[in-house]
Amino acid sequence: MGLFLDPNKPLATCVAETCENCPVSERLHCHFAMRDLVHFLLIAFPGFLLGGYGIYNISGQMLIPWLAIIVAYFGFVEIRVMCSHCPHYAEEGKSLKCWANYGSAKLWKYRPGPMTSGEKFVFLGGFVLVWGFPIVFLAYGFQLFLLVVYLVTVSGFFMTLKSFLCTQCINFACPLNRVGEDVRAIFFERNPLIAKAWGKED
Repeated sequence: MGLFLDPNKPLATCVAETCENCPVSERLHCHFAMRDLVHFLLIAFPGFLLGGYGIYNISGQMLIPWLAIIVAYFGFVEIRVMCSHCPHYAEEGKSLKCWANYGSAKLWKYRPGPMTSGEKFVFLGGFVLVWGFPIVFLAYGFQLFLLVVYLVTVSGFFMTLKSFLCTQCINFACPLNRVGEDVRAIFFERNPLIAKAWGKED
Protein backbone atom coordinates (compact mmCIF):
# COMPACT_ATOMS: atom_id res chain seq x y z
CA MET A 1 0.00 0.00 0.00
CA GLY A 2 1.29 3.46 -0.92
CA LEU A 3 1.71 6.52 1.24
CA PHE A 4 -1.84 7.61 0.41
CA LEU A 5 -5.03 5.99 -0.84
CA ASP A 6 -5.33 5.20 -4.55
CA PRO A 7 -7.02 8.31 -6.03
CA ASN A 8 -8.73 6.15 -8.66
CA LYS A 9 -10.24 3.71 -6.18
CA PRO A 10 -13.47 4.50 -4.28
CA LEU A 11 -13.39 4.54 -0.49
CA ALA A 12 -13.99 1.26 1.31
CA THR A 13 -17.41 2.53 2.40
CA CYS A 14 -18.44 3.61 -1.11
CA VAL A 15 -20.55 1.27 -3.27
CA ALA A 16 -19.47 2.89 -6.55
CA GLU A 17 -17.15 0.84 -8.75
CA THR A 18 -15.16 3.83 -9.95
CA CYS A 19 -14.49 7.45 -9.00
CA GLU A 20 -15.11 8.60 -12.58
CA ASN A 21 -18.04 10.98 -12.97
CA CYS A 22 -18.59 11.08 -9.20
CA PRO A 23 -21.16 13.83 -8.54
CA VAL A 24 -19.29 15.14 -5.49
CA SER A 25 -15.68 14.63 -6.55
CA GLU A 26 -15.19 18.38 -6.94
CA ARG A 27 -16.87 19.25 -3.65
CA LEU A 28 -15.56 16.58 -1.30
CA HIS A 29 -11.97 15.61 -0.59
CA CYS A 30 -12.07 11.80 -0.48
CA HIS A 31 -8.43 11.21 -1.47
CA PHE A 32 -5.23 12.96 -0.46
CA ALA A 33 -1.71 13.45 -1.76
CA MET A 34 1.57 14.71 -0.31
CA ARG A 35 0.68 18.30 -1.23
CA ASP A 36 -2.38 18.11 1.04
CA LEU A 37 -0.29 16.93 3.98
CA VAL A 38 2.35 19.60 3.37
CA HIS A 39 -0.35 22.28 3.11
CA PHE A 40 -1.82 21.24 6.45
CA LEU A 41 1.58 21.17 8.16
CA LEU A 42 2.44 24.63 6.82
CA ILE A 43 -0.66 26.19 8.37
CA ALA A 44 -0.51 24.16 11.61
CA PHE A 45 3.17 24.26 12.57
CA PRO A 46 3.72 28.04 12.98
CA GLY A 47 1.40 28.14 15.98
CA PHE A 48 3.15 25.20 17.61
CA LEU A 49 6.59 26.68 16.98
CA LEU A 50 5.60 30.07 18.39
CA GLY A 51 3.86 28.50 21.37
CA GLY A 52 6.83 26.25 22.09
CA TYR A 53 9.22 29.18 21.86
CA GLY A 54 7.13 31.18 24.33
CA ILE A 55 7.05 28.29 26.81
CA TYR A 56 10.80 27.73 26.42
CA ASN A 57 11.49 31.38 27.26
CA ILE A 58 9.92 30.78 30.69
CA SER A 59 10.90 27.18 31.34
CA GLY A 60 12.36 24.65 28.96
CA GLN A 61 11.16 21.87 31.25
CA MET A 62 7.54 22.94 30.76
CA LEU A 63 7.83 21.97 27.12
CA ILE A 64 7.76 18.34 28.24
CA PRO A 65 4.19 18.30 29.64
CA TRP A 66 2.95 20.35 26.66
CA LEU A 67 4.49 17.93 24.18
CA ALA A 68 3.05 15.04 26.20
CA ILE A 69 -0.40 16.64 25.97
CA ILE A 70 -0.01 17.11 22.20
CA VAL A 71 1.07 13.50 21.61
CA ALA A 72 -1.62 12.06 23.91
CA TYR A 73 -4.38 14.18 22.42
CA PHE A 74 -3.60 13.95 18.71
CA GLY A 75 -2.18 10.43 18.86
CA PHE A 76 -4.84 8.75 20.99
CA VAL A 77 -7.71 10.87 22.31
CA GLU A 78 -8.68 12.70 19.11
CA ILE A 79 -8.35 9.47 17.14
CA ARG A 80 -10.89 7.83 19.45
CA VAL A 81 -13.49 10.58 19.79
CA MET A 82 -13.38 12.07 16.28
CA CYS A 83 -11.26 10.21 13.74
CA SER A 84 -12.85 6.81 14.40
CA HIS A 85 -16.08 8.26 12.92
CA CYS A 86 -14.37 9.18 9.63
CA PRO A 87 -14.74 7.05 6.47
CA HIS A 88 -10.95 7.07 6.14
CA TYR A 89 -10.78 5.06 9.34
CA ALA A 90 -12.55 2.20 7.54
CA GLU A 91 -9.72 1.82 5.03
CA GLU A 92 -7.23 -1.05 5.14
CA GLY A 93 -4.05 -0.65 7.12
CA LYS A 94 -3.14 0.05 10.72
CA SER A 95 -2.59 3.79 10.37
CA LEU A 96 -4.48 6.78 9.01
CA LYS A 97 -3.64 8.24 5.60
CA CYS A 98 -5.45 11.57 5.83
CA TRP A 99 -4.03 15.08 5.78
CA ALA A 100 -4.62 15.96 9.45
CA ASN A 101 -3.56 12.85 11.40
CA TYR A 102 -1.37 11.06 8.88
CA GLY A 103 0.39 8.05 10.35
CA SER A 104 -1.67 7.85 13.54
CA ALA A 105 -2.35 4.30 14.71
CA LYS A 106 -5.91 3.03 14.32
CA LEU A 107 -6.30 1.57 17.82
CA TRP A 108 -10.09 1.76 17.91
CA LYS A 109 -12.80 0.22 15.78
CA TYR A 110 -14.48 2.21 13.00
CA ARG A 111 -17.68 3.83 14.27
CA PRO A 112 -19.69 5.50 11.49
CA GLY A 113 -22.24 8.02 12.62
CA PRO A 114 -22.30 11.25 14.64
CA MET A 115 -20.12 11.98 17.65
CA THR A 116 -21.79 11.95 21.05
CA SER A 117 -22.05 15.13 23.12
CA GLY A 118 -19.33 13.76 25.39
CA GLU A 119 -17.02 13.12 22.47
CA LYS A 120 -17.55 16.65 21.18
CA PHE A 121 -16.77 18.04 24.64
CA VAL A 122 -13.53 16.05 24.84
CA PHE A 123 -12.61 16.95 21.25
CA LEU A 124 -13.09 20.70 21.70
CA GLY A 125 -11.69 20.63 25.24
CA GLY A 126 -8.52 19.11 23.86
CA PHE A 127 -8.19 22.02 21.45
CA VAL A 128 -8.47 24.47 24.34
CA LEU A 129 -5.84 22.57 26.33
CA VAL A 130 -3.36 22.18 23.46
CA TRP A 131 -3.54 25.74 22.15
CA GLY A 132 -4.36 27.39 25.48
CA PHE A 133 -1.33 25.98 27.31
CA PRO A 134 1.19 28.37 25.68
CA ILE A 135 -1.05 31.38 26.30
CA VAL A 136 -0.50 31.03 30.05
CA PHE A 137 3.26 31.30 29.60
CA LEU A 138 3.11 34.07 27.02
CA ALA A 139 0.87 36.15 29.29
CA TYR A 140 2.74 35.29 32.52
CA GLY A 141 6.07 36.22 30.96
CA PHE A 142 4.68 39.46 29.47
CA GLN A 143 5.71 38.28 26.03
CA LEU A 144 3.00 40.48 24.61
CA PHE A 145 4.25 40.76 21.04
CA LEU A 146 4.74 37.01 20.82
CA LEU A 147 1.31 36.51 22.39
CA VAL A 148 -0.35 38.63 19.71
CA VAL A 149 1.51 36.88 16.90
CA TYR A 150 0.63 33.51 18.42
CA LEU A 151 -3.06 34.35 18.67
CA VAL A 152 -3.12 35.68 15.10
CA THR A 153 -1.32 32.59 13.81
CA VAL A 154 -3.60 30.13 15.62
CA SER A 155 -6.70 32.08 14.58
CA GLY A 156 -5.47 32.04 10.98
CA PHE A 157 -4.97 28.29 11.19
CA PHE A 158 -8.54 27.65 12.31
CA MET A 159 -9.99 30.14 9.83
CA THR A 160 -8.13 28.39 7.02
CA LEU A 161 -9.38 25.02 8.25
CA LYS A 162 -13.01 26.11 8.37
CA SER A 163 -12.92 28.03 5.09
CA PHE A 164 -10.98 25.68 2.83
CA LEU A 165 -10.54 22.24 4.41
CA CYS A 166 -13.57 21.63 6.61
CA THR A 167 -15.87 22.60 3.73
CA GLN A 168 -14.68 19.53 1.78
CA CYS A 169 -14.04 17.02 4.58
CA ILE A 170 -15.88 13.69 4.53
CA ASN A 171 -15.87 13.35 8.32
CA PHE A 172 -19.33 14.83 8.85
CA ALA A 173 -19.15 13.93 12.56
CA CYS A 174 -16.49 16.54 13.28
CA PRO A 175 -17.88 19.72 14.94
CA LEU A 176 -15.76 21.79 12.55
CA ASN A 177 -17.23 20.19 9.42
CA ARG A 178 -18.87 22.68 7.04
CA VAL A 179 -20.07 20.46 4.19
CA GLY A 180 -23.56 21.40 2.98
CA GLU A 181 -26.56 19.12 3.40
CA ASP A 182 -27.00 18.74 -0.36
CA VAL A 183 -23.49 17.36 -0.77
CA ARG A 184 -23.88 15.14 2.28
CA ALA A 185 -27.06 13.66 0.79
CA ILE A 186 -25.22 12.60 -2.38
CA PHE A 187 -22.37 11.15 -0.34
CA PHE A 188 -24.84 9.16 1.77
CA GLU A 189 -26.34 7.67 -1.41
CA ARG A 190 -22.96 6.26 -2.39
CA ASN A 191 -22.08 5.23 1.17
CA PRO A 192 -25.13 3.37 2.55
CA LEU A 193 -23.33 2.05 5.65
CA ILE A 194 -22.63 5.62 6.72
CA ALA A 195 -26.12 6.75 5.74
CA LYS A 196 -27.62 4.06 7.99
CA ALA A 197 -25.42 5.11 10.91
CA TRP A 198 -26.64 8.68 10.45
CA GLY A 199 -30.28 7.62 10.04
CA LYS A 200 -30.27 8.90 6.45
CA GLU A 201 -30.97 5.68 4.59
CA ASP A 202 -33.89 5.60 2.15
